Amino acid sequence: MTGDSIETVEVARRLLRSASTASLATLDADGAPFATLVTMATDHDGAPLALLSRLAVHTANIHRDARASLLVAPTAGDDDALAGARLTLSGRFVRLDEDDPGRPAAMERFLARHPEAVDYAAFTDFALYRLVLDVGHFVGGFGRISRLPASRLIVEPARAQAFVEASADVLDHLNNAMAAYLSGLATRRLGRAPGPWRAVAIDADGLDLRNDVVLRLPFRARLASPQLLVAELEALIAATHAG
Repeated sequence: MTGDSIETVEVARRLLRSASTASLATLDADGAPFATLVTMATDHDGAPLALLSRLAVHTANIHRDARASLLVAPTAGDDDALAGARLTLSGRFVRLDEDDPGRPAAMERFLARHPEAVDYAAFTDFALYRLVLDVGHFVGGFGRISRLPASRLIVEPARAQAFVEASADVLDHLNNAMAAYLSGLATRRLGRAPGPWRAVAIDADGLDLRNDVVLRLPFRARLASPQLLVAELEALIAATHAG
């Protein structure tokens, strides 16, 4: 098993933050593994979020035994899937009830990544769940394996909360004062067609941009505070033009 270098941790974080779907493994009533496909997003601190129906088998499994695992990996296309990076996350799911103080921001994050979910997010049989992460198992390709404790993947509470509190003002500023820059980054850095790209979510690791699809714009490294955002975007723009 290789060490968890800074480069390895950055790749693992980007993989986690970019994931919109994951394979979910839970334990059934007999203790046997049960795997399904779910949509996911991440909370401000990087913890995985899933909107689950109580009618689903995996939800019943979680209520019986909260231990679960998520596998996130980019779409392989025609490439060899086993040669690419993937991240397995292990922990316990907790339900974010209506009176949970973290639920509004978490639900906003989930709906920013999955706007189609707004049609059923308010249904009584759906609830938002958060994976309290224990450890990550990162595979960067053949022979590149690292065991990453949650502390290497998750943003510490104070920093995450700073981005929660700044989110509304920052998004408003980006979408009004820096809209052209967002479009340029989506086009030149992320390889998408020009359009009215809007920032819909922000955290210490990057931005979610949305037009016809949702894209992840990762920062070069985790930001210490929201006040560093504009400087980071300017550096990304400069690097894009230089390339």
